[in-house]
Amino acid sequence: MQFRDLAKQYQVLKNDIDEAMLSVASGAHYIMGPQVKELEQQLADYVGVKHCLTCANGTDALTLALKAWGIGPGDAVFVPDFTFFASAEVVALEGATPVFVDVDDTTFNIDTQSLEAAIQKVLEEGKLTPKVIVAVDLFGLPANYPQVKAVAKKYGLLILEDGAQGFGGKILNSQFSKACSFGDIATTSFFPAKPLGCYGDGGAVFTDNDEWATLMNSYRVHGKGTDKYDNVRIGMNSRLDTMQAAILQVKLRAFDGEVERVNEAARHYTSLLKDYVKTPVIPEGFGSSWAQYTIQLPNKEQRDRLQAAMKEKGIPTMVYYPKPMHAQTAFANSQFSILNSQLYASNRLSSTVLSLPMHPYLEASDIEFVSSTLISLL
Repeated sequence: MQFRDLAKQYQVLKNDIDEAMLSVASGAHYIMGPQVKELEQQLADYVGVKHCLTCANGTDALTLALKAWGIGPGDAVFVPDFTFFASAEVVALEGATPVFVDVDDTTFNIDTQSLEAAIQKVLEEGKLTPKVIVAVDLFGLPANYPQVKAVAKKYGLLILEDGAQGFGGKILNSQFSKACSFGDIATTSFFPAKPLGCYGDGGAVFTDNDEWATLMNSYRVHGKGTDKYDNVRIGMNSRLDTMQAAILQVKLRAFDGEVERVNEAARHYTSLLKDYVKTPVIPEGFGSSWAQYTIQLPNKEQRDRLQAAMKEKGIPTMVYYPKPMHAQTAFANSQFSILNSQLYASNRLSSTVLSLPMHPYLEASDIEFVSSTLISLL
């Protein structure tokens, strides 16, 4: 059994993917070929925003957004404490200060009460200037953007939507319905295991703002001006290669059907497990693309024993994430950890979460085997 069965997905899409890859090979436009521009337009149309610019990976996408906003030393950027390291790493790399915020222990996403408390604390201390909220769409579920936008408006902050895991998620009653349309700038990752993944690294930024789009387009190609040999600012080398764009075009055509299937799989898991463990909750009016199906156990000891026992039964599981952001060595005991003592949910989740196999081609029999094995082990 595979945790995320990319080989099965390839077999289903094989003819179209092979044709797309051969087209790139024969066309010989390997960097920024026509498929890249086509994909960017298709992604922008899918999400419902004016601009999409692809780049080398999801971390670079976050960096491009921060560069477009001029984020740097003296700026405070508010980041969920329970997420992947890149969400805060990019802030520190720009010389700004990531301020860690607690999450909701039901949705795993940023808790706006903790967010507002962190903003007020930074303002009271007067050492940093609040600038940006990084809202992560964790495990495929969009953050609560109606609440996040209210806080951002109150304090005059920008919203950077980290949709690395969220592509395909929705807020059904929102003016902007799809993930990667909720932030002032939004980003995603095309890492192979993501909901929409390529066969290497890749990422994208999304925005309706013309000026920011122009800046990010410059930054991703060595700070180019009128052409790549006219360098008007210090930039990066961060382009999506044509082969990955061609693969993503094929996968994007199949994507809505895959999202439907992972939602069916999630419903099946929940129906079997809800009486035994704390199962994921999708709030009313929200839709997830289920990058992960993550349950919660009572404590770390039981979680770790269960994971080991599942492995013995041939069932792969993962812990996302075993260490909260503030406890990472790079950030521990530093100025970055302003609210450590109040990160209650983040600390608890790191000790209790366990992600089960989840992908669009998971059979009902696989879900039943995983669930029955888990229940018997409990």
